[in-house]
Amino acid sequence: MRPLVVKDNALIDASYNLDLVEQRLILLAIVEARQSGKGINANDPLTVHAESYISQFNVHRNTAYQALKDACKDLFARQFSYQEISAKGNTINKMSRWVSEVGYIDNEAVVQLIFAPAIVPLITRLEKQFTKYELQQISNLNSAYAVRLYEILIAWRSTGKTPILHLEEFRKKMGVLDTEYIRSDNFKKWVIELPIKQINEHTDIAVKYEQHKTGRSISGFSFTFKQKKLNAPLIDTKRDPNTFDLFSKMTDAQRHMFANKLSELPDMGKYSHGTESFQQFAIRIAEMLQDPERFKELYPYLKKVGYR
Repeated sequence: MRPLVVKDNALIDASYNLDLVEQRLILLAIVEARQSGKGINANDPLTVHAESYISQFNVHRNTAYQALKDACKDLFARQFSYQEISAKGNTINKMSRWVSEVGYIDNEAVVQLIFAPAIVPLITRLEKQFTKYELQQISNLNSAYAVRLYEILIAWRSTGKTPILHLEEFRKKMGVLDTEYIRSDNFKKWVIELPIKQINEHTDIAVKYEQHKTGRSISGFSFTFKQKKLNAPLIDTKRDPNTFDLFSKMTDAQRHMFANKLSELPDMGKYSHGTESFQQFAIRIAEMLQDPERFKELYPYLKKVGYR
């Protein structure tokens, strides 16, 4: 199975400013916690090997070593802001560091980090709405803004469009400082258009954006995107289409794409728990599709949503 990154949507919506290497380091640590089964807590360090960084992001060895060393120094000082709702229903504006401890071991070329207590539940709280995506999707993005925009967009994967993101709110979500890209043409070029170009070239979605104005001034932006068409596996007409062979040809990207489609199919209502959101239902369906028997059971519904 390909590495998956899971983040609570409160974290996806958080305003922060990490550079590209720091974002990649955070994502690799999340993947490490999932793959090792170690989990994430505020006491035990997670280890990210430079070799993982090199292979995942296709960078030169010497560049990776120095980049990770620098990232360790900067990451400890990084903060992010987010919101929660109090017991009385009021908004709590909070700030936290990303990590409580981080270090680089020269002789082993590894980073060890411990997430800050506030981060831990945002990454591990899977019972609420969360965004899940393959790390491979952002591996070839070399802009921190492209990674951030991809994360923001796929939180709206079930609808394929965002609401209007007001300019100041969007700048904060993208980690743009108040002193950066003051001119709208520069902002659109570096924070929106170039990231969209990278996303369209290297990820599983195709994106367009629209600017919105109040009078003559830009007041916000909205985005629409579609899942790119994947090459569906060819079906051997002499073979039972419900066999394990067909099941095994479905990629992880296809599995999640079709799970999202199935979650909105009325015929699938009997599989829903009733209290879960479409996103939560889609996540459960994606897990069901990993089981050959459940795949056979769901195959008629898959055909209804375009699987061939």
